[in-house]
Amino acid sequence: MTVVDAPVALAAAPSLTSSSLTPYSTTLSSAPLAHARLRAAAARHAEEAERTGLLHPEAVEAMSAAGLARHFVPRRWGGRAGGFAELLDTVAETGTACASTAWCAVLLAAHGRLAAHLPAEGQRELWGDSPDVRVAAAIVPPAGRLARVPGGWTLSGEWAFASGIEHADWVLLASLDHSGDGAPAYRVLAVPREVVRIRETWDAVGLRATGSHGVAVDGVFVPEHRTFLRETLVAGVADADAAPCHRVPYQLVAALLFAAPALGAARGALEAWTLLVGMRRLPDGRPLTDDPAVQQTLARCSAEIDAARLLLEAAAARADGPAPGPAAVALNQRDAALAVDLLTGAVERLLRTGGARGLVAGGALARAWRDIHAIAAHAALQPAPAAAAYAATVFPSGA
Repeated sequence: MTVVDAPVALAAAPSLTSSSLTPYSTTLSSAPLAHARLRAAAARHAEEAERTGLLHPEAVEAMSAAGLARHFVPRRWGGRAGGFAELLDTVAETGTACASTAWCAVLLAAHGRLAAHLPAEGQRELWGDSPDVRVAAAIVPPAGRLARVPGGWTLSGEWAFASGIEHADWVLLASLDHSGDGAPAYRVLAVPREVVRIRETWDAVGLRATGSHGVAVDGVFVPEHRTFLRETLVAGVADADAAPCHRVPYQLVAALLFAAPALGAARGALEAWTLLVGMRRLPDGRPLTDDPAVQQTLARCSAEIDAARLLLEAAAARADGPAPGPAAVALNQRDAALAVDLLTGAVERLLRTGGARGLVAGGALARAWRDIHAIAAHAALQPAPAAAAYAATVFPSGA
């Protein structure tokens, strides 16, 4: 089919969206202007960020101004101890403009939730002056060498994939503690960013601006109050007075959080595709948008994106709900993996039908295609383990 590039007036498309330590008072639920500014900053710098492999300082500052760093910080330190549904909305909206910014934004919030598992004294050291501390993490798999010393541990070694490390204030690292009897303990340790050496290893095809470099430390002392065991994270904080977001088990929300930027990337791809096909005409002069094949692509891809949104919203509702059990964990893993599979398929189809202009390396559609494939490659979003976890809740053991 031959088409000609020419502008075609399009009706406004229906919305595809769901409803330095500066002391910010912003919360996710009360600052739509801050969220709009975050998306605008992400959009303004998306092409440059991908080219340089680094988020623009304006986008980083806008994340804090939108309340991402403090979203899961305990209220005693001025944080929100917020919910997962509102975070999903904010991250997906940001990802419409730039998936790398959305990835760093969701992890900025998620790492604050991880740090909330530290003992009170450790939390005070992080957030005593501000809840807007930026925390990076490299805790899976555990690495490095941990030695028991009076008052704590010394830590040395190298870790991979510390997303957002370039703009972090603190870093969570994980290592195996062999100091006790029996099996080694999986320990998470918080260290100041200034003692961490960045190893510039991140040069990926997608999510290029996340700066997910490797990191290293050499003989750093970590006091007892800046560590916690992985078992605490897996189970969630047992204290009945803890906020709901801190009581949920890690596996309930991990895949959901990693999937949120993919929802934004797919929405952004659909927006870019709609603009591209709107510029083209059929050989007889009619708009390309009159072509039934184009209309079918629009209908199918938008439906897949909406279906993925519903799956992720259901997962977020379970995470925000009362006392989620093992079945909810399995459902969330299943739904997040399927959602990302749907989103990746939709973006793949959009790229194939977006024409030559959609393949331009610096264009929004090609960038979304690269980014969503990078997201879909994450271990937490693989269909096979998600299916196994779900099947274990349905089929009798040993059947």
